[in-house]
Amino acid sequence: MVHATGKQICSYFAVFCVNIFPCCNMCKQTAVIVDANVRECARVCVFDLTVASTVSTRAGSKQTRTAGSCALAVQAQLLLPGFCSGRTELHNTASADKMLVNGPRWTRCCRAMLNSVHSVSRGTVGVRRTLLHPGSPATAGTSYRGKKDDTRLFTPIPIRPSPDDINVGAELTGALDKAEMLKVILKFSNRKEIKFLCLENGIDSNLQQQAFVSFRKYCLDTDALPADLHVVLSDILQGAGHVDDIFPYFLRHVKQIFPHLECMDDLKKISDLRQPANWYPSARGMNRKVIFHSGPTNSGKTYHAMERFLAAKSGVYCGPLKLLASEVYNKSNQRGTACDLVTGEERKFANPEGKPSAHVACTVEMTSINTPYEVAVIDEIQLLKDVGRGWAWTRAFLGLMAEEIHVCGEPGTADLLQKLCETTHESLEVRNYKRLTPLHIEEQALQTLDNVLPGDCIVCFSKNDIYAVSREIEARGKEVAVIYGGLPPGTKLAQAAKFNDPNNSCKVLVATDAIGMGLNLSIRRVIFYSMIKPTMNQKGEKEMDTISVSAALQIAGRAGRYGMKWEEGYVTTFKAEDLPTLKSILGQTPDPLTQAGLHPTADMIELYAYHLPNATLSNLMEIFVSLSTVDDSLYFMCNTEDFKFLAETIQHVPLPLRARYIFCCAPINRNMPFVCSMFLKYARRYSRNEPVTFDWLCNQCGWPFQLPRTIIDLVHLEAVFDVLDLYLWLSYRFPDLFPDEKLVRDIQRELDDIIQQGVFQITKLLKNSETAVSTNTPDEDSFVMRQKKSKYYREAGAGAGGTRGRLTERLLAQGLLTPAMLQELKQEWDQQAKRTGKGGGGADDEDDPFDGGKKGPGRRKGSRKMK
Repeated sequence: MVHATGKQICSYFAVFCVNIFPCCNMCKQTAVIVDANVRECARVCVFDLTVASTVSTRAGSKQTRTAGSCALAVQAQLLLPGFCSGRTELHNTASADKMLVNGPRWTRCCRAMLNSVHSVSRGTVGVRRTLLHPGSPATAGTSYRGKKDDTRLFTPIPIRPSPDDINVGAELTGALDKAEMLKVILKFSNRKEIKFLCLENGIDSNLQQQAFVSFRKYCLDTDALPADLHVVLSDILQGAGHVDDIFPYFLRHVKQIFPHLECMDDLKKISDLRQPANWYPSARGMNRKVIFHSGPTNSGKTYHAMERFLAAKSGVYCGPLKLLASEVYNKSNQRGTACDLVTGEERKFANPEGKPSAHVACTVEMTSINTPYEVAVIDEIQLLKDVGRGWAWTRAFLGLMAEEIHVCGEPGTADLLQKLCETTHESLEVRNYKRLTPLHIEEQALQTLDNVLPGDCIVCFSKNDIYAVSREIEARGKEVAVIYGGLPPGTKLAQAAKFNDPNNSCKVLVATDAIGMGLNLSIRRVIFYSMIKPTMNQKGEKEMDTISVSAALQIAGRAGRYGMKWEEGYVTTFKAEDLPTLKSILGQTPDPLTQAGLHPTADMIELYAYHLPNATLSNLMEIFVSLSTVDDSLYFMCNTEDFKFLAETIQHVPLPLRARYIFCCAPINRNMPFVCSMFLKYARRYSRNEPVTFDWLCNQCGWPFQLPRTIIDLVHLEAVFDVLDLYLWLSYRFPDLFPDEKLVRDIQRELDDIIQQGVFQITKLLKNSETAVSTNTPDEDSFVMRQKKSKYYREAGAGAGGTRGRLTERLLAQGLLTPAMLQELKQEWDQQAKRTGKGGGGADDEDDPFDGGKKGPGRRKGSRKMK
């Protein structure tokens, strides 16, 4: 072999190092990132390459080529692409006979190179990317950060061989010994070099394990392997090939079972959420004026925004609750401004002919970003931070097509809104408001319910506390109103009206934090029964923690509302030990908001499905969140646990992707089993193209409804109300298969009335619950019995004895008629019927499941007609 000159070697070595390690050219300190092994390896390799490219083969010269050195050449090619460029021919392993390098020497060089790179990558994370991807620029620091790719979310697609495949490989080389082939595949899968090559091709340790198992199973179970793989395995078994020669075919198999390896860049591009302002080109094409009405509760900020809304030629109000949207709808029409109502479950037009009005009051999720308005009002803008619904406020703020955007909320939102306006190239005008009535923190805690006064509102953070406090107060001879989040809107309004009515004997309110927004209440004093509140973090996990400053101010601010009975507000705690905590919290200002919520759209998930057609919707959402890139200085990814729960619930139901996505967006409390089971039944009927009719729904829900006898019954009726709400929600998205919207709305109003009557006598329900079976939800047998009984009610004639109408239920609810009195009346009727020879009045009613197994007053058997 002819040796190159020392000057040539040094020149080649310098070019080689710069091509492989670009940072050497910048820092001029090769030794910083390349250790002695790499430098020595580079010198040897450059020398050999120089000789290989300048010296021709002499006849009869002895050359050594081993399968191991060839495999290492492939590794070096993948590791260092610049290494096999120019005049060298090492990139073509098939022409390895042209290499004039000594086999063992080449093997030692490559292994030294690989081991050194491994050690450097383990020791210096910042250099690892440069070493593994020579020629690419080093990554610069940026505030855009995505979540770490979690390859555990990717599941392999089973490869099923076709029975019609012809075993060409067997015809060429003969059949393979499965036992010996298994040994070869196991040896292949245990080689460190192969595992390193997998990493270079995006196959990390999580995928490797699944890939090796799948490849082994495929090779052993398939009778007709692809011809090329069959020939390579045959050569290895006969000693004519090296085990590393399997890698190209293994890589082909891995890309078949993990299709994301071929489209990872596309997936990351789809889930790039760094610039959500650009999702709304129509809004960006307008010169919008953004006005922030900043102030605490009871400061008049929303009032001023609404005055501009009513004076505009067209406008949209976006609120967090159906109650608030309904209030705006009613007040706007009362003041002569025609306004429509749009919520997830309801549409109301101010025009009797059903023509759309220029003004719309809607819940924030239902906001149209394609309709131009003169004025838009976004209420409670601080809910941008909400882990579940924050995306809706972000979408409304960035996407509304309005000349003026009026946002109302807490002062701590101003900085975040200013930054969001910078991304949209818009200016922010801030108008500050102060509380209109004084709010005082009392020096003494309540300590006992004997100290409750008219106008007091005791705020609890659990239903059990509400039940206990309500019962204790009524035991002292004081009537209470009860409001919590699970009640229907009509019941909440009825309880609020009962508490606000100066002529009503009810002067005390027991409520959850549901009073924080959406209801106008004449509260003199707010009493925190506890300062510990369950909250949901961004991972969807429930946590128990001290109430936040923002929530405490929101709730305490309901006392002494401007324009109502009490001109000053007071706030205290029930427990003396909580009072210092309350004073500390109310003395603080809420933490400034730093991030707004984002959520993948249906179009994004649909694009993911095109690339990963075998993934489930839940899996698609998990992969999207894992690969998403978010500007975490402004945004965060909203919690998707509820979405994934619903997706998994209906995964086995065959549905189109778009319909499946819509179903999974339904507003459902997944902690209510009956609601979840009805959700699944809705999806099944939709998949079979069977209309969800009124009769079918009545059979499922147990209509006609009856007055609850225990708290269990009341909770079940609340769940039934949610089921009817879900029907109405779906009826506006799939009207053909949910056709009976009007009938369902009628029975929902009826159910609302029944729940109201149950809440009016909540203390009696609590007493009944002590002697009846008490669980969080009705047991299945009780529910089945109730379904059968409801069917009997519908089929029975109106002339059947033992009827009990609304008047009876109302008299019972108001306390004018007791169950004992009703029982005596029933016995008198039965005796009279026997004397006259007529049939008795419904002895079967004695085992009414609503009575918890106890004998009680008779139930009606006559069918109830729809109004």
